[in-house]
Amino acid sequence: MESKKTVHILLVEDNEGDILLTRDAFEESKIKTEISVAKNGQEALDFLYNRNSFLEVKKPDLILLDINIPIYNGHEVLKQIKQDANLKKIPVIMLTTSSFSNDISQAYDNNCNSYVKKPLDMHDFLDAILKIENFWLEICTLPNEK
Repeated sequence: MESKKTVHILLVEDNEGDILLTRDAFEESKIKTEISVAKNGQEALDFLYNRNSFLEVKKPDLILLDINIPIYNGHEVLKQIKQDANLKKIPVIMLTTSSFSNDISQAYDNNCNSYVKKPLDMHDFLDAILKIENFWLEICTLPNEK
C-alpha cells in the first residue's frame, strides 16, 4: 500500500482502555492512519450510512469490530455490513475477547474477513494490533472504492 495514503480505520469498541491501546498501536505505525471510533452498534451503522452526527464522514478502508458492544452487537453489525452492496467490500476484522466457537463460527458465517482474539496482556494486545496493521495495511491490497 502507498505510504503517502492515509488509511481510514473504523474501530467499533466500547472499552476505553482498548480504544486507547489501539490508537497508541497505530500511532507507532509507519503507515499513516486515521482512526474513527464508534462505541456501539448503532453508532457504527450511523457512521457507515452517514446518518445523524456522521453525515460528513468518509467510508473506512478497514473495520475493527468488537462483538460485545451495546445496542446492536458485533454480529448484527457485521451481518448488516456484509449484506449491503456499498459496504460489503470493506474488510471487517472481528477483534474481541470471545473465544467461544459459536462466536467464531457466526462471524465467519456472516463473512468477516478475519477473527482475532484480543490478548489480555497490554504488550500482547499492542503486538496483535501491529500484526493486523502489517497484514491488512502492508501485505494486502484493499479495495479502493473512493
